[in-house]
Amino acid sequence: MRAFGYTVAGSPAEAVRIAASTPESTFVAGGTDLLNLMRDGAEAHDHLVDVNRLGIDGVAVDSRRLRVGGSARMRQVAEHPGVRREFPVLSQALLASASPQVRNMASIGGNLLQRTRCGYFRDAASACNKRVPGSGCPAITGHNRGHAILGGGDHCIATHPSDLAVALIALDATVHLLGPGGERAVPIADFYLLPGSKPDRETVMRPGELITWVDVPRTALAGQSRYLKLRDRATFEFAVVSVAAALRIRGRVVQDVRLAFGGVGTRPWRDTRVEAALRGRPLTGQAIAEAGRLLVRDAEPYEGNRFKVELVQRALVSILSDLGGLR
Repeated sequence: MRAFGYTVAGSPAEAVRIAASTPESTFVAGGTDLLNLMRDGAEAHDHLVDVNRLGIDGVAVDSRRLRVGGSARMRQVAEHPGVRREFPVLSQALLASASPQVRNMASIGGNLLQRTRCGYFRDAASACNKRVPGSGCPAITGHNRGHAILGGGDHCIATHPSDLAVALIALDATVHLLGPGGERAVPIADFYLLPGSKPDRETVMRPGELITWVDVPRTALAGQSRYLKLRDRATFEFAVVSVAAALRIRGRVVQDVRLAFGGVGTRPWRDTRVEAALRGRPLTGQAIAEAGRLLVRDAEPYEGNRFKVELVQRALVSILSDLGGLR
């Protein structure tokens, strides 16, 4: 790790101003991912701007929404009574993430911006288009068990690692940003980018922008939600496949549904056509199976991850059967 400078900012505006005026700078809150990346040589920064004293660490639920500060800690959000009661999928996704020690330290903004766990990206000695554009993607012909079957291409097939992002996409959250150009709000469905030919650009964030708040609309659907994470071990492990689901049924007929998936896409994955296939129909095993087949119709699996095509369909059956009372 190369030497770097460090400044504690006192307000969001000051943090953005410092970052804009300091070359090769970035923001740091808990540092649970960033410092590992810097130590391993996957990222390099000359200056860190500490954002822990900006007053953007609150968690509040009112009649319209949940508002979470960008520097709020994962544990703080997961254990908030209003989140557990009104947005259970968010609490479950956070509690399924990392370890208790990491959840105590890691911030919400940092969680949403964490980098892929692809071993080729994390190994500074390996080629990686996400880390060094134009160097290649060895995962395509190499070890790809944990990689994407949806949204990939010739340049990158790495998955996004955040459980929280999957849950937030299912609930139509909005990410609020502050940067040198001012404030803006981005629907989280538009926040993450497909790799295309530029896999090093993962979000729509502009240089120097800071995540200040995340808003989640408070709806009856959000209160009927769940997160299912399938992984290789019970703790401190990233998803092989995950599903965030919110379901409202009446007389066995699906009135509304939201679905998002982790571990299978190059970004947290949502396909509204899958939701539309279920909406307005009786929730049956056949309907869920048809939705699952629709989800993977464009899947492009590789030698090491072909099992995910079936596994994600089985996960969808499991979570919707539980939410819909089919078992």
